[in-house]
Amino acid sequence: MKLRRTLLGLLSAAVVFGNLAGPATAAETYKSEYRVSMVLGPATPWGQAGKMWSDMVKERTQGRINMKLYPGVSLIQGDQTREFSALRQGVIDMAVGSTINWSPQVKELNLFSLPFLMPDYAAVDALTQGDVGKKIFQTLEKAGVVPLAWGENGYREVTNSKRAIKAPEDLKGMKIRVVGSPIFSDMFTAMGANPTQMSWADAQPALASGAVDGQENPLYLFNVLKMHTVGQKFITTWGYMADPLVFVVNKEIWNSWSPADQAIVKQAAIDAGKQEIALARKGLVEADKPLLKEIAAVGVTITQLSPAERDAFVKVTRPVYDKWKTTVGVDLVKIAERDIAARKQ
Repeated sequence: MKLRRTLLGLLSAAVVFGNLAGPATAAETYKSEYRVSMVLGPATPWGQAGKMWSDMVKERTQGRINMKLYPGVSLIQGDQTREFSALRQGVIDMAVGSTINWSPQVKELNLFSLPFLMPDYAAVDALTQGDVGKKIFQTLEKAGVVPLAWGENGYREVTNSKRAIKAPEDLKGMKIRVVGSPIFSDMFTAMGANPTQMSWADAQPALASGAVDGQENPLYLFNVLKMHTVGQKFITTWGYMADPLVFVVNKEIWNSWSPADQAIVKQAAIDAGKQEIALARKGLVEADKPLLKEIAAVGVTITQLSPAERDAFVKVTRPVYDKWKTTVGVDLVKIAERDIAARKQ
């Protein structure tokens, strides 16, 4: 009897203590830090995307969600082609990632790499902010991540150390460093070049030594990386493809947050994405294109193609477009073409 009274007393005390303590709060299940993967650091619009997102989230959640940035895809030893898989597996918690880098795992993302699909920024916006963007997000969700917002790495323009590129034949035999996505090798092969896949860390000494003649990247990187110092004396602005960025969260991490915090993280991604897109386009959307003037000032020859000259590149890469259309999905490409044709310029 005495033992029973003792047990009842202990049980009553536990109940009282439990009531005083209250239920475990959602914040108690949160991680002290969330790992955010990116390819580029804060000196670039891409890096700023992560910083702005992180700062907004920390402020708006009053410190409940702290995001630590890992540029240079350092969480996966610099191998950007592994980023999406690592994100899905939980090695990475969050990311601002490139559609190019994730396209080997999510075939629909190759849409944005179709040669000369998007002739201007209005075309890019028509895709990311319209039906195509919604369908891509649905595909990413099925692939195991939670997409929140779009950013932008920009149009990729070609540079080289040999000569001005005005026609496909100017690329003949030229060794061009390309990213590790097969469609890029197909495009440059179609234009007569000799594409070489390599990381940027390997590309810099290769360009400096002349082992590789040229490369393609967004123009803001030309100044950040001082490409004129590694022999890049010629630029052609051909706008053959643009690389949207995507703000995403690992699905398990997302589900561990309260609905209110999910809403905060999503809105912060949308806000950061809008600001980052403006940064990525700065110097290129103004009438006098001041970024081109800055690059020309260091002795670089800039070639801007006429519509007829651009059409020659479109024609020679059309077989690549048609080949990859089936990989991307014919219906998705049709929607993209429709929305681009109907865009407001």
